Amino acid sequence: MSQLQSKLNIPSFSDVYSDFFSIGAAINQRTIENSKQLLTKHFNSITAENDMKPENLQPEENKFTFEKADQFVAFAEEHKMKMRGHTLVWHNQTPDWMFTTPDGSVAKRELLLDRMQTHISTVVGRYKGRIHSWDVVNEVIDDSENFFLRKSTYLDIVGEDFIEKSFRFAHEADPKALLFYNDYNESHPQKRDKIYKLVKSLLEKDVPLHGIGMQAHWNLTSPTLDNIRAAIEKYASLGLQIQLTELDVSVFDTTDRRTDLKDPMTEMVALQEERYEQLFALLREYRDVISCVTFWGVADDYTWLDNFPVRGRKNWPLLFDDNQLPKQAFHKITSFR
Repeated sequence: MSQLQSKLNIPSFSDVYSDFFSIGAAINQRTIENSKQLLTKHFNSITAENDMKPENLQPEENKFTFEKADQFVAFAEEHKMKMRGHTLVWHNQTPDWMFTTPDGSVAKRELLLDRMQTHISTVVGRYKGRIHSWDVVNEVIDDSENFFLRKSTYLDIVGEDFIEKSFRFAHEADPKALLFYNDYNESHPQKRDKIYKLVKSLLEKDVPLHGIGMQAHWNLTSPTLDNIRAAIEKYASLGLQIQLTELDVSVFDTTDRRTDLKDPMTEMVALQEERYEQLFALLREYRDVISCVTFWGVADDYTWLDNFPVRGRKNWPLLFDDNQLPKQAFHKITSFR
């Protein structure tokens, strides 16, 4: 069978899972061109990988650059895909001007809140009715035992209510959009409990928050299936929907720092197949609370895990290989019926 036939003679991923949840991919200008065939066949939801983050949409105050974001939204509409917005408020990839005055001093609370509202209302308002859901606030929970919230300039200047304000600003701009809190290490018990505490406190204040985004940057062994299940159940107990927003399965465990592999080892491939099969069997059990599963990429020819967290290292975390052909893991998770 030729490579082209191999691409064509397989079921559509999103069609197979149409009774369970949407299947999404993070995209950029490269992948919507180089991976267009995979995207349009297998995915019915997309997320901009970087081009809708604050530093890219408003690099200078009141100078918005929507060209790439507009292109992605139009791509989603052309191909009848849902569009996820990512992300409005994050300690990272936010321009420095957001937190300073023209003379270089630190902005006051009211100025930062005003800038936040301007950014959120302009961005969300531009795509009102066209973007299905937003990662409103990203990664504010601290990873350590010693702190609840991550130290950030938002927290320093505004205080804890910058989180609540962000959701209210987004809801005002598009009352029908689904609004998510998004974070990583979301299945590790300590951080899971802090995410739950934060979201529960927001709901108790009637903050318009509709779901929790589990980033799901996982590897061959961590987190455990039991911890993933426990996280899903704990978050779902809040009455919210859950989305896996940035799924990939690294073939390297946390302590594996090798950089010499040109291809994944046979045992890595086998473990990844098993891992994906187990993960999707688990996710299918929670079809009533999981509404979308988004991969952070399309195929192994482009992944953010190349060179991260280990410089000079290639990774193979997705379901399609370097040639954009389906891996055995893909066949396993689409042939469960």
